[in-house]
Amino acid sequence: MKRELGLLDATMLVAGSMIGSGIFIVSSDIVRNVGSAGWLIFIWLVTGLITIIAATSYGELSAMFPKAGGQYVYLREAYNRMVAFLYGWSLFMVIQAGTIAAVGVAFAKFTAYIFPTLGDDHILWDLGLVEINAAQLVAIVTIVILTWVNSRGVKNGKIIQTVFTVVKILSLGGLIVMGLFGAFNAEIWSANWSTAWDTVRWDTSGVVVSIGGAAVFAGIVSAMVGSIFSSDAWNNVTFIAGEIRNPKRNIGMSLFLGTLIVTIIYVSANLMYLATLSMEQIAHAPADRVAVAAAQAIFGQVGTLVIAVMIMISTFGCNNGLILAGARVYYTMAQDGLFFKKAGELNKFEVPGWGLWAQCIWTSVLCLTGRYGDLLNYVVFVVLIFYALTIIGVFTLRRKRPDIERPYKAFGYPVLPIVYVLAAFTICIGLLIYQPTFTWPGLVIVLLGIPVFFMWNKRYETA
Repeated sequence: MKRELGLLDATMLVAGSMIGSGIFIVSSDIVRNVGSAGWLIFIWLVTGLITIIAATSYGELSAMFPKAGGQYVYLREAYNRMVAFLYGWSLFMVIQAGTIAAVGVAFAKFTAYIFPTLGDDHILWDLGLVEINAAQLVAIVTIVILTWVNSRGVKNGKIIQTVFTVVKILSLGGLIVMGLFGAFNAEIWSANWSTAWDTVRWDTSGVVVSIGGAAVFAGIVSAMVGSIFSSDAWNNVTFIAGEIRNPKRNIGMSLFLGTLIVTIIYVSANLMYLATLSMEQIAHAPADRVAVAAAQAIFGQVGTLVIAVMIMISTFGCNNGLILAGARVYYTMAQDGLFFKKAGELNKFEVPGWGLWAQCIWTSVLCLTGRYGDLLNYVVFVVLIFYALTIIGVFTLRRKRPDIERPYKAFGYPVLPIVYVLAAFTICIGLLIYQPTFTWPGLVIVLLGIPVFFMWNKRYETA
């Protein structure tokens, strides 16, 4: 693999993979769960803090193992082949492919604001069990195009990633500045903060219900599902360590810088929502499109078009980063004998082309099923478990492999990594109790990988 990516490219991959469509939507659901301005900002600050802690902890692992595969490699070295495979299995089946599918359809849905015939209500073919609509087709076409571009060399993907991430950061920054200064509504701002720490929940009919005790914890846990997914995918930069210059320094730095930039943007965006919309308007924004409601307050009716273009830019760049990074994990799995042999080969452009196209095909299938949203909900719990296991791996490897050079060490070790692990497991326990519909199916997806592992491992040992 060619080391074509510098610190700027790696940082843009971190930030660009994180910023998709979530920040434009999920604040509505958060407000319905926690009810007030203070708790809304608290959710985003806590999410940002634990994300930065996790990212800086991964920096130590990335400096120890600056190879393609990233988190998969860390889990293999800290634990064993099976734990690493279960992560790779979950990544291919749901986490990466499902996220790409969901982001692709988000791109298509907002494209339909400009070109209505491309919406999901325009059915192209009714095949009985499956209906194929225009939005699904647009999503698949964009995924195929980005896969083709990235199969032609890492430099092509790098250019798209850097350009689109810079544009989305600047456009989001412009929207935030306009909302906080140009369209600031002092009356709305004061009203929102006058009840900043009220513990309430908005029910489906719009009635505010006071809550306390366990219900507050349940609301926080439920609210964090959206904020965590909006802040996810920062670890993708570790997957492409084999193509980053000076990876022992640049991966750790890009993880910190990228997650910090996104955290600042996300908190600022929510302050902008609070400066332009009442709590009720945020909680009950049509189709949860709180950014559209805010943009209409700032720009008038043209605001819908502004947000549509911004989300198209944001999701296109986000998917480029996800597509670019994912195939590097399958490449390393294949090198370990735990995936299709072809996935472990580089094409003439020195990228894992077969893995890119395998990912593209499975992602397209998920686009057509229309069930990718459910799959993503199921895997929230699983993602947190693997993040926590990886950070526990920092402690494990310091004990098992004290001799390995560690040019970068986890910030705040051991306190901050422990804080993250405790926070992650607390959220997981809360999800098990209060969101069982989303947690147990996620575990099933992971456990289905166990017999598949033994099949691949047997073939590997026989070979």
